[in-house]
Amino acid sequence: MARITMREAISQALMEEMDRDPAVFILGEEVGVWGGTYAVTKGFYDKYGAARVKDTPIAENAIIGAAIGAAMVGQRPVAELMTINFAFSAMDYIVNQAPKLHYMFGGQFKVPLVMRAVGGGGRQLGATHSQTPDAIFAHFPGLIVVSPGTPADAKGLLKSAIRSDNPVLFIEHATMYQTRGEVPEGEYLVPLEKSTVQRPGKDLTIVTYCKGLELSLKAAEELAKTGIEAEIVDLRTLRPLDMQPVLESFKKTNRAIVVEEGWKSYGVGAEVVSRMYESAFDYADAPILRVAQKEVPLPYNRALEQAALPQVADIVAAAQEVMK
Repeated sequence: MARITMREAISQALMEEMDRDPAVFILGEEVGVWGGTYAVTKGFYDKYGAARVKDTPIAENAIIGAAIGAAMVGQRPVAELMTINFAFSAMDYIVNQAPKLHYMFGGQFKVPLVMRAVGGGGRQLGATHSQTPDAIFAHFPGLIVVSPGTPADAKGLLKSAIRSDNPVLFIEHATMYQTRGEVPEGEYLVPLEKSTVQRPGKDLTIVTYCKGLELSLKAAEELAKTGIEAEIVDLRTLRPLDMQPVLESFKKTNRAIVVEEGWKSYGVGAEVVSRMYESAFDYADAPILRVAQKEVPLPYNRALEQAALPQVADIVAAAQEVMK
């Protein structure tokens, strides 16, 4: 397997699916001639032309609205949003139209739409461009919400998302495009609805996803030096939420923490912990703790931004607390 970056894995998935299915096309701001804000679609315009790589106006509601219409008549659009923060400008289409049309029309229409969006902090983009609002979108039935934490999963999940007959919000972290990992070449699919164990362990369960996986793997190495072997469960998909690997791990270790970059209040961690207590309360030997972003708009100043974001040290401290 080749060892490539997250950016290359996403580009590879897009190109393979466009080669495989002529119904797949890309649209968004600067995806064509410029090659995308994060260079994911660099070279696509030259290869596929303006008919399949469409530069759009700066109008997120128009991008998603056009993509929904195309999906309803048999195309498979991949709409890129420059940042998930701009998804709020298209909120009606994303949560009130795309996820509900199949249901409201009694199955007469399908909406095979992928919406790629960049989320997360760490790039000093300020409070309105650095949010992690994943839980907001995962709240709505009918919308699949995916957020990979490894290059291999980014490729496999994106290919599955493009082939899905349901609308998928595919969230990529702004600081992870240079993350490297082994990625299978050619036909490689990862199911959209399955969590997975990314690191085996026996003493503690860490539940996380996306950027949290990167931090948790580093924290697990630190914990291993003190004799604590953490098992890391990567959610990968937030809706539908596959709790089976989480519960199996928790029943084995009896102690857990949940790591997310978003705010703790009403977040992904709150949902995961609630389900763990509902299904496995008797297995808990200590309170389940959550590690998340500080409850403030993310600062621009780099030192303050890093202070607000969850860090490896925060995960280590929480793990040590539940192991007492």
